[in-house]
Amino acid sequence: MAVCFLIVLIRDLIQNKDKIAKEDTSYPVTGVIGFVTCFLDTLGIGNFATGTALLRAFKQVDDKDLPGTLNVAFFISIMLEALTFISSVEVEPLTLGLMIASAVLGSWLGAGVMVKLSKKKIQKTMGLALILVALMMIAGKFDLVPAGGTAIGLTGIKLVIGVAVNFILGALMTCGVGLYAPCMALVYALGISPRVAFPIMMGSCAMLMPVASIRFIKSGAYNRKVTIMFSTLGTVGVILAATLVKSIPLGALQWVVIIVVLYTSYSLLQDSNKSNEEDNNKKEKQSEINDQIKVD
Repeated sequence: MAVCFLIVLIRDLIQNKDKIAKEDTSYPVTGVIGFVTCFLDTLGIGNFATGTALLRAFKQVDDKDLPGTLNVAFFISIMLEALTFISSVEVEPLTLGLMIASAVLGSWLGAGVMVKLSKKKIQKTMGLALILVALMMIAGKFDLVPAGGTAIGLTGIKLVIGVAVNFILGALMTCGVGLYAPCMALVYALGISPRVAFPIMMGSCAMLMPVASIRFIKSGAYNRKVTIMFSTLGTVGVILAATLVKSIPLGALQWVVIIVVLYTSYSLLQDSNKSNEEDNNKKEKQSEINDQIKVD
């Protein structure tokens, strides 16, 4: 799947090299954002929330292209993280396979919906999604998320619940909701060992992202410059975080991220409301013009 993704991506970049040159996006700015977000993601601070906040703050991506950009641009760095965890942690194969497969199916269906949404609806969807992300982060800070058990796999009704919910999480990831936090809460609640949770989370992300991303690429609903920089400097961030950083105090930084995510959510919802007002004004003006034409 990763090979198919790379073939589709490279072909699209080559075919649209003229459009890339015209994109109003800064290589240096997006390179720094990609490095920072992927570095933090490796340490446990999800890159979808931070990526959304920073890309909007520096006006690097149109809101309509945000979902596709996040999924396409972060794939290579997340695949690298997934390979690290899956190869080093024991997990029951059936549980891992079914949960990954359900997330992949959810992402395929979710991407099909997202590429058809208007900019206004994407702003509203992502604004609400980021509130959910912030609430999950706050729950983790106050230890409201279950601590997990000792199991390395699921059976019976727990397996059915895990597969069903991961399907929903896969669909939500295509609209900007990072899968890490909610998936971790899910497997913890079902009694999975905290250590085993990582290959399930990382594997789900790594496998669902190329499936959703191919749909975003084919529809052109992503930023190509951001993808180039995130795929290169973002990978450097992952490698440095994994090899050089043994421990870092993340408590205060996590609160900063929560505040930034909530502000970004507010700004997205506010822009969505502005779009509604603009649409209403246009309809009123058009109605007045039509009435004037009838009078004449």
